[in-house]
Amino acid sequence: MSGNPLTSKIAAPYARALFDFSVEKNIMHQITADFQNLDIFLNETPELIEYLNNPVVKQEAKGEILAKTLKSQINTETFKFLMVLVERDRINLLSAVITNYLELIYQTASIKMIEISTASAFTNLQKNTLIQKLKELTNAREIRLIITVDPSLIGGFLIKTESKVIDFTVKNQLQKLAKGKRSE
Repeated sequence: MSGNPLTSKIAAPYARALFDFSVEKNIMHQITADFQNLDIFLNETPELIEYLNNPVVKQEAKGEILAKTLKSQINTETFKFLMVLVERDRINLLSAVITNYLELIYQTASIKMIEISTASAFTNLQKNTLIQKLKELTNAREIRLIITVDPSLIGGFLIKTESKVIDFTVKNQLQKLAKGKRSE
């Protein structure tokens, strides 16, 4: 959800084209699964992102590394799409394309992406309760949480949707209290 707005704007037509193609060819579920797995994989291998983003590395070398690491793991059409990004020297937009594509999918399926920052990790029960409450508030069919643990929040959590920020953190409460004391 977050990121460079210019990168996101450049990536959007690629994501839209892939989305339209996946709907037309009836392979949306396969490509979506590939992109969800690829998103996790790229987050776990920052070296690969650095390599793909490096302007000094030739396109052929980028294509070869993708072929070696991903070709056997993903749908043929997903791999062809990655090769188009390499050929057009846009593979550096891969993360933004994935994000844009998944947002299109989630929007179509009435799935909301919600970012949560919390002082400590949620239990499964807490997560499920929060998801149910958020479904009620947003009228979404499904909720996908992006959870970040941030001990500096001291306690509580912060919810970010497209248009709202709801802050239930102890840090925020202390800051409000401190502002109140200063104004006296």
